[in-house]
Amino acid sequence: MTHPWIEPDWPAPARVQSVSTTRRCGVSAPPYASLNLGRHTRDNPLAVARNQQCLRRAAGLPGRVFWLRQVHGTRVVAAHDSDPEPEADAVWTDRPGLPCGVLTADCLPVLLCDRAGTRVAVAHAGWRGLAGGVLEATVAALDVAPAELVAWMGPAIGPGHFEVGDEVRSAFLDADDGAETAFRASRPGHWYADLYQLGRRRLGRLGVADVSGGGFCTHAEADRFFSYRRDGETGRMGTVIWLAEEGSR
Repeated sequence: MTHPWIEPDWPAPARVQSVSTTRRCGVSAPPYASLNLGRHTRDNPLAVARNQQCLRRAAGLPGRVFWLRQVHGTRVVAAHDSDPEPEADAVWTDRPGLPCGVLTADCLPVLLCDRAGTRVAVAHAGWRGLAGGVLEATVAALDVAPAELVAWMGPAIGPGHFEVGDEVRSAFLDADDGAETAFRASRPGHWYADLYQLGRRRLGRLGVADVSGGGFCTHAEADRFFSYRRDGETGRMGTVIWLAEEGSR
């Protein structure tokens, strides 16, 4: 069956369920058309609430999504031990029936789980979060040997459209000389950055070798994805992960 959202294709255990939305099949009016899940936008709050309810029903989420107040930082929280919508950029849980989500419109959403299907996490990784170590912090919070983790990278701005300055490139190269391959010169003092490659490098250096996903471009695929860099005022997509109850699918 074809859905208006993305079902991540990755080697996660059966208990691990996930979904990454597109902009399609919601009720919001332009410039948030149509499945805007971001309550912090200037969209009609009633429309956002209806969109979230539609996602919950259509995707079979077991409960209300645990969202974050994202700040492009590195803080990771446990959904089962935090107040609703904490200020953080990654969330994890080992409890079934508790969907964890991040919102994006160019930044990189990253799903993580262990091969045993006992712990799941999702991180919001823009360039600041990646450079600051949000993926490293998320892996540490899961408290599982990195080799026992698998990851999936969702829709983000592609390397042909994400132009950054020298300071962004330097932030990555200062920690990893090999990150130079993720940058391509554009105009003087500016570079096209590959968030997917940077994410893979960060995970690989930690020992997380099984990384799927990538290959999307939120900026180029205007009919499918929101993009802040392309449109300025726009909606947000959600990437959500949860553990199903034992014996359920």
